[in-house]
Amino acid sequence: MNETAIENFVCVIFNVSFMNCTWHVDRTASGDTQYFLYWKTSGKEDFTECQNYIKDDFERHRGCRFQNVMIENKRAYFLVNGSRSGQNIQSYEKKIKLYTIEKLTPPLNVTVNCTEASHRCEIQWQPPRTSHVKRHTCFKYEVVIENKADPEKNIKTTSKPERSITGNSYIFESFRAEKRYSVKIRATDNGCLVSTSWGEWSTPIEFGKEQLTSTSSYTLYMIPVLAASLVLFLCTVSTYLKKTSAIIPQPRDPFHEICPMDFQTENKNQILQHGTEEIIIIEEVT
Repeated sequence: MNETAIENFVCVIFNVSFMNCTWHVDRTASGDTQYFLYWKTSGKEDFTECQNYIKDDFERHRGCRFQNVMIENKRAYFLVNGSRSGQNIQSYEKKIKLYTIEKLTPPLNVTVNCTEASHRCEIQWQPPRTSHVKRHTCFKYEVVIENKADPEKNIKTTSKPERSITGNSYIFESFRAEKRYSVKIRATDNGCLVSTSWGEWSTPIEFGKEQLTSTSSYTLYMIPVLAASLVLFLCTVSTYLKKTSAIIPQPRDPFHEICPMDFQTENKNQILQHGTEEIIIIEEVT
């Protein structure tokens, strides 16, 4: 049944060792049509069926996900067959060099160091991660620098992309201290067993004095605010401690406290009693 064969078979390796293969189901294929993918990386091996199918709304297989794929210098063999209503459909076969379908990861550890006096910035990075290429000279790079001239008006200008950079650094010679920039980098093949398609862009790295100025201004603003807050806190604590200590009752001094009964008042008789005898002392006021 030739009209039910798959179309547009495509495989992509990404994030070093993951691979997705997808295809289009023929428009004439009914809902009971089913497809099966088999593959191997050597003519001496047996075909292995996909273990993680991608399905459409009719539960028909339309792709497969693979893990732990080793590229090296391997050629993979793919076979897709299937059936509809108990009848076999036309099979599909394809051979692919695995390194040609890899989507390279972004370059790693991108850094920017600028010198205001020389109006130059040195941009450095490390090669993308791969499972089969170790030499730095196997990659070339594209560097794109964006000048964020007016953030308030959202005006941006992009420099002419610099391609065919074979080292792991680039000198940006149009740096202006009062402006803000961002840079992103991607990699491709430089004559090795690497995909000739451009890889993923690195996360944009921003640099420039405008960004530093805003950070410095914020820091200078926060210093007096924090100092004033600290002084206010200390004053509040001091006032609270004074009020608290004022209302705490002091201990009585038994030697200086005035007794409510005064035994030495003038014009008053003092009666001393000893046992059963009484001595009455009468003082006359002179």
